Amino acid sequence: MSARVTLYGRPGCHLCDDARAVIAAVCAELGEEWVEVSIDDDPALADKFAHEIPVTFVDGKQHDFWRVSPERLRRALRP
Repeated sequence: MSARVTLYGRPGCHLCDDARAVIAAVCAELGEEWVEVSIDDDPALADKFAHEIPVTFVDGKQHDFWRVSPERLRRALRP
C-alpha cells in the first residue's frame, strides 16, 4: 500500500508538529498510510513551500497548508 497522505515540513516547526499529530491520528483511524518529507532535504521543495509549511497532499494533490483540519482530512480520505 502506498501512502495517500504526504506531509511536507521541517524539523523544529511547531505547526508541523501539530499537523503531524492530526495526520497520524486520522490515518491510524482510517487505516491509511502517510509519509513525511523534510523540505530542508530538497532545495526545490524549500523554495516552493518555505512560507506555507506544513503542506499536506492527499493522493498527490495539495490539500492544506499551515493547519490540518481532521474533519476535512477524513472527508478527503473517504471513498
